[in-house]
This record gives sequence, C-alpha cells and structure tokens, in this order.
Amino acid sequence: MKLTPKIFNSHPKADGDFFLGIKGILGFKPKSLDIYKKAFLHRSMNKRDNNGNPLNYERLEFLGDSMLGTIISKHLYNMVPEGDEGYLTKMRSKIVSRKHLNELGKDLNLLDFVESRIPKSHFGDNIYGNVFEALVGAIYLDKGYAACEKFINERVIEPYVDIEQLEGKVISYKSLLIEWCQKQKKDFHYEVYEDTGNDELRHFAVKLSIDEKILAKARATSKKKAEEKASKRAYYALQDKIQPT
Repeated sequence: MKLTPKIFNSHPKADGDFFLGIKGILGFKPKSLDIYKKAFLHRSMNKRDNNGNPLNYERLEFLGDSMLGTIISKHLYNMVPEGDEGYLTKMRSKIVSRKHLNELGKDLNLLDFVESRIPKSHFGDNIYGNVFEALVGAIYLDKGYAACEKFINERVIEPYVDIEQLEGKVISYKSLLIEWCQKQKKDFHYEVYEDTGNDELRHFAVKLSIDEKILAKARATSKKKAEEKASKRAYYALQDKIQPT
C-alpha cells in the first residue's frame, strides 16, 4: 500500500531536478517524491487531492513542528541531566524559535523549491521556517523516526546547538524587558500606530516608554515586529541593568 496517492502530474525533467535538489539537502534518496513536493506546495496554488482535500505544506508543517520538538527534547534530556523541566523547556524554545528555523530554511535555500502563485520576493522570513518544518514532516512520513532524527541531528543539533551559547541567547527582548520592568516596579507602555510612509508594504511604528520617558522607537511590517525591535533597542540602552535569565 502506498503511503500517499499520486497527486502531481509527471514531468520527468522537473522531477529529476527536484529529486537531485532534495537528495542533496536530505543526504539520502527520497522514497516518495510526492511527499516532498507537497512539503513545498504553497496554499496559493489551490490544489486538491482526489477527495477534495487541500494540498499544501501546512499539515506537514504541523507534523514537522511536533517531530522537531520531540527530537530536540530527547537531545536536551540526554545532554543536560541536571536540567529541570523549566530549564529544558526554555532551551528547547531557543532551539526551535521561529527566528532560528527561518535561518535554517535560508541556509538550505528552501525557498528555491517552493511552488506558489505569489512572487517569492513578497514572502516574509517566516516561510523559510514553515517550509523547514514541513520538510521534517515529510522525512518522517517517507523514512520514519530514525531518519528524521538523523536529519535533525546533522542539520540542526550538530552545527547549531551549543548549550553554553544558548543559555545566554535572548528569545524575546519584549518579554525580557517586561519581566525586568515588573520586577523593578517600573511603568512601561508600547504606543503602536500605523506608519504613513511611502513604503510599498504597510508598516507600523512604535514608541516604547518606561516611567513616562520614551526610551526607543522602531518601525516594521507588523505590530509584533515593531514592538520586538523597539524592545531590543531599549534592552541595549539598559544593558548594564538588565541581565537575561
């Protein structure tokens, strides 16, 4: 019984190029090429299987996220026997952070394989991490847990996971700053408003005030990003007073 039905039209040359590209990333020959094609299929293509179910990478992304969390958790459990639950959870969050996964996807040039009706220049950074997770999910379905664990060890853990460095890595400057303000009993306020600049993409600007004094300003393509950028600037302005935990 096949793991997944044949869902793509056959294009020998395109399939051959895709096969070689994926093989180079994986380090092994894929058994079911269709699973990996699905891992790079954006929802804008509006494709469906024979039962009318949507075909895109989002379900594989969900599966890959779970596999990453499980395998990274196992690694940390074995490598840091003295770490309690809170420590291990925090370290796992740093390894599988959206920023880190985006960097992994960029390093592997995964956007080159994405099939989409949206111009690739219009995508934000998060597509790199989303597709990386989908790829991990595809590996699990195609080759099983052992192959998935081997891939994550070789592509994530060995080149990127350094426990000592991760202990000092900040996940969210906003969370760090809010925690510090609360401990120090300081008032803080993020004033976010839509930026009316001439950029093609919509931007938001933010002013961060602590004890009614504007400490940092920033702008970005989302409120969340603008707040994080302002928080990072405020963190460096207060670096001698704030220490990440």
